[in-house]
Amino acid sequence: MTETDRGPVPEALTDRLTEVFDLVGPLYRRAQRKVEQDAPIEGLSVGVRAVLVMLREHGDMTVPQMGRAQALSRQFVQRMINEAAERHLVEFVPNPAHKRSSLIRLTEQGRAAIAAVVDRERAVLRQIGGDLTDAEITACIRVLSRLLRLLDNVDVDA
Repeated sequence: MTETDRGPVPEALTDRLTEVFDLVGPLYRRAQRKVEQDAPIEGLSVGVRAVLVMLREHGDMTVPQMGRAQALSRQFVQRMINEAAERHLVEFVPNPAHKRSSLIRLTEQGRAAIAAVVDRERAVLRQIGGDLTDAEITACIRVLSRLLRLLDNVDVDA
């Protein structure tokens, strides 16, 4: 058995959590393919989409902040930011807290592009139907958040 904040985890529960991990990978890859299939509409890669969503939700951020928030390497985030900047979706602005690490800000063009992508994704998610309850979704978020915290110490830049 393994340990949690509440004590030992029965093997059956551990097996069920393994099922969750086994579903998350294919779900992520299929969602990624869906974004890529729709990419010609806005021309956004999955990586650029991820950084644009972060900036939309959290405001101006540095590349290292985005990397930590999404468990992505700084190098990958920098490549995505450079790609977005080439397309005028983001801009670099001075960072009063750190002279060498610029803040990244969405441009109006970037804001419009990510809004269109998210609106289209939400339309797809509406197709899931009404058989899921708010309580089930809350439980799912709780479990996935807990699993994510379990892996907080994984170094994404290694």
